[in-house]
Amino acid sequence: MNKISLNKSLKRGLGVFLFLFSCSFTFAQNKISGKIIDQKTKEGIPGASVRIKDTNTGAVADFEGKFSINALPNATLIVSFIGYTTKEVPVNNQSDLTIGLEESLNELEQVVVVGYGTQRKVDVTGATSSVKGEELMKQPVMTPTQAIQGKVAGVQIISSGRPGSSPNIRIRGTGTALAGTATLFVVDGVLTDDISNINTADITNIDILKDASATAIYGSRGANGVVIITTKKGVSGKMVINYNMQIGTRSATNLVKMANSTEYANYVSAASGNIIQPGEVSTDWYGQILRNAFMQNHNLSISGGSEKSKHYLSLGYLGDEGIVIKNNFKRFTARLNDDFTLHEKLTVGLATSFSNSRDQNVNLNAAYNNAYRAAPIIPSMIDGKYGNTSLHNNVGNPILDINNNDDYTVINRLQSSAYLDFKPFKFLTFRSSIGGDLNFKNARLYNYQFNNDQTTFIQAGGNQRNPNSNLKTSAETFFRWVWDNTLTYNQTFGKHTVSLMGGTTAEKYTMSNFEAFRRDVPPAKNLWYINTGNANTSTNAGDGDMWARNSYISRLNYNFNDKYLFTATMRADGSSRFPVQNRWGYFPSFGAGWVLSNEDFLKGNTIFQTLKLRASWGRVGNDRISSDGYIVTVEPNLAYPFGGGVATIGSAITQIKDPNLKWETTEEAGLGLDFSLLNGKLQGEFGFYDKRSKDLLINVKVPSVTGDKDGVVLTNAASIRNTGFEAALNWRDKINENLSYRVGGNITFNKNSVIGLNGGQPILDGGIGGSQQYTTRTDNNQPVGSFYVLQVLGVFQTDEEINAYKSSTGQVIQPSASPGDFKYQDTNGDGKIDDNDRVFAGAYQPKAYFGFNLGVTYKSFDLSVDGYGNFGNKIYNGKRAFRQGMYDNIEASMAYGRWSRGSGINNEPGGNAGNLPASTYFVESGDFIRINNIALGYNVSPDIASKLKVASIRVFVTAQNFFTFKKYSGFTPELTGDPTKAGIELNAYPTTKTLAVGLNVGF
Repeated sequence: MNKISLNKSLKRGLGVFLFLFSCSFTFAQNKISGKIIDQKTKEGIPGASVRIKDTNTGAVADFEGKFSINALPNATLIVSFIGYTTKEVPVNNQSDLTIGLEESLNELEQVVVVGYGTQRKVDVTGATSSVKGEELMKQPVMTPTQAIQGKVAGVQIISSGRPGSSPNIRIRGTGTALAGTATLFVVDGVLTDDISNINTADITNIDILKDASATAIYGSRGANGVVIITTKKGVSGKMVINYNMQIGTRSATNLVKMANSTEYANYVSAASGNIIQPGEVSTDWYGQILRNAFMQNHNLSISGGSEKSKHYLSLGYLGDEGIVIKNNFKRFTARLNDDFTLHEKLTVGLATSFSNSRDQNVNLNAAYNNAYRAAPIIPSMIDGKYGNTSLHNNVGNPILDINNNDDYTVINRLQSSAYLDFKPFKFLTFRSSIGGDLNFKNARLYNYQFNNDQTTFIQAGGNQRNPNSNLKTSAETFFRWVWDNTLTYNQTFGKHTVSLMGGTTAEKYTMSNFEAFRRDVPPAKNLWYINTGNANTSTNAGDGDMWARNSYISRLNYNFNDKYLFTATMRADGSSRFPVQNRWGYFPSFGAGWVLSNEDFLKGNTIFQTLKLRASWGRVGNDRISSDGYIVTVEPNLAYPFGGGVATIGSAITQIKDPNLKWETTEEAGLGLDFSLLNGKLQGEFGFYDKRSKDLLINVKVPSVTGDKDGVVLTNAASIRNTGFEAALNWRDKINENLSYRVGGNITFNKNSVIGLNGGQPILDGGIGGSQQYTTRTDNNQPVGSFYVLQVLGVFQTDEEINAYKSSTGQVIQPSASPGDFKYQDTNGDGKIDDNDRVFAGAYQPKAYFGFNLGVTYKSFDLSVDGYGNFGNKIYNGKRAFRQGMYDNIEASMAYGRWSRGSGINNEPGGNAGNLPASTYFVESGDFIRINNIALGYNVSPDIASKLKVASIRVFVTAQNFFTFKKYSGFTPELTGDPTKAGIELNAYPTTKTLAVGLNVGF
């Protein structure tokens, strides 16, 4: 064979070899099927991406998380989805795979709800935070906001232990004085100010919008921050059933120790000059009205569906007796969420919840006030008769205060939203959603008849009596609806990604209330109706409210090469609460972000996975004022004497109102840094903000000749500024396959100040009765609700010291004082002590608040500890200040730590008759640290669960509020209330500690 023929033969042979090799490569590929699931919940992940490594070949999981792909037996699959850690999976000759993805440690890759849409957190230019629903379930609470205490920087949550109550939420400080301070909640698109009807077990995620740039899309509703709650949806696949349960006991913690009979008798004897005998009893009145209370929480959910329809159904029951006798709260909830895919371009859904709550309330004002003041030398009850405390000191018996009445409230609430998503093109989505909130509230208060005789009291006499029974009933109904329509355009052009949203939203609220009252209603419960009482004692009252908003919204998101981000929003709000000329408000915002970690100079670094710098500015409004705030009304049935002294009934205008009321507006600028480093182990954020609220509503004095009965007119005449810094750090790491841990914390520094009353009248508030008609003053260059009191300089030790305390003119400043009395500062130097000598003594708003958490997981065990606290604020001990006479009881510390001649004690006065003026003596530190929740859980092994015919079992024990470290001498450093009078403890519900066990079962 010649050389040419050999070359031809070699070429033909090589060609045949390459052809056969390529055929073998093609034919060796296998069809691989599988399912991508959440490693923790075992639920499918729709839309997860599957790609063969080093190729462009891939597939997308269906609604159940299932996929199929052709790949070589030795190929490697790369599986990814937003919010989860990307995973490489070797095929290893398998044809059926189940691939579990773990939630990403990099929180910046997770998706957050931002209002009328969602974004990756890394793309967000405003200040937002998220809390997962599974974190909320670790605590035995009624509302989800209680469970996020201390978990989010910039968010302060002040909770009461009273069953059925809702916490106060302050996001980045207080930005108003008299207008509403309530945070806006958005539950599946329904706007509301109250989420006491929401079952915590139904929540998937809570997203908190903190700055004006993020909240501006909600315009007039965003001034106090926005909390967006997303409830659980059904997932395609087989039916999944879950049952969650908690049962436990609650008891009071941090109780104030009161004087016993001996201490009380000695103190009163010294104060009055009369010898008081201790008696044979020493009654602990708080011990008489408080109890260990049983609590329980049960939740059952069913989830399932197909590619075309998904369903989620849940039922919940919460029972909380309350630590005060007769107090009891019960709530039943039901939820049904449905989603239907009618066409590949059309999806509809419905989210509906119903709640029924029953609250057996108690008169805390009378019970706690009187329990604090009642003399311990009086027995509580003997042989079915009440101890007659009023015989001794004109204070009612606290047990009778509670038992004398039956205060019962029933609330039925239906909340529902429906949506339609239509996607005519891949880049265009139209969404229409309508939501409604319907509330029926019925209340009944019955006061029993009783007399101060031998059949009722151990001793006759006193003034605690109710000669006639009476019944008060009320019925209130409110209905709120909101209708949103938006059109969203999403498109990517090379390195440019643009999202443009525009739309309208309308909202309306109506409320009506009616009350009726009669005396002499029979005591039998089946006769508690108005018509069974004395018709001659009947009184009726009723009121209502109605307002509406109409808005236009728009938002532009721009992303260049995942490096440079820009967001702009604009909302125009029209509110019926303002006169026509001021009805519309315009609320723009801008935000920019720079993802430095995607720049070439940081690519390939081994420290930062994500590093983003953001800056923003925004304007939001507040219209939460009375609907008739600008409308002059006529007051009827007024008597006017004409000639001869005969009074004639007529009507008159008794209030002057500003016809030009306008929006309160808040402008906020901020800088932030978000980062993820060390392979996602450390997540964090830093933020600075400057928030200025202007045109705030405040009362301005008007001349008496104008005829206004209050002497003031409500107008826009004040400004408030909040500046602050917030930081959050979270570290997560896995030591080995069996052991992992997490440590996190956040802190917020905030400075609040009134920066301009513009001729407005400083707000005096916080009156507690007696000689203390006010304790706070909201004024220029001070925080809202600052305590304004006399400065205590010490205690007069001798008569000579009293006479030596003189003014510059030689006048004795406190001539009526006695040794053992307080020495007050003559601030203005006029030689006397009066209200003009008051000084500012701090405010309830803290200079900083913080939270911390840690968790450890070892094999099937998990332990978590959460805590929070604040420092730099003050509390006014109003219950101590409310002593109305020398026979009121005192705290044990006052009894044995009081001044006496020769003692030299300079911080506690001698025995006194009460009625002391408002002073720094009653102002105490509000600093505290609370270990909020400790939870220890165990996940039963799958083998044992399988033998029990269930999918999963988790048991746990949790302890809430068991440890509080505080300086305040009262019950609790957490006090709810309006901004201008916050931080006054007068009849606060004591802090409760809870010990509970729980069970989670999946079927």
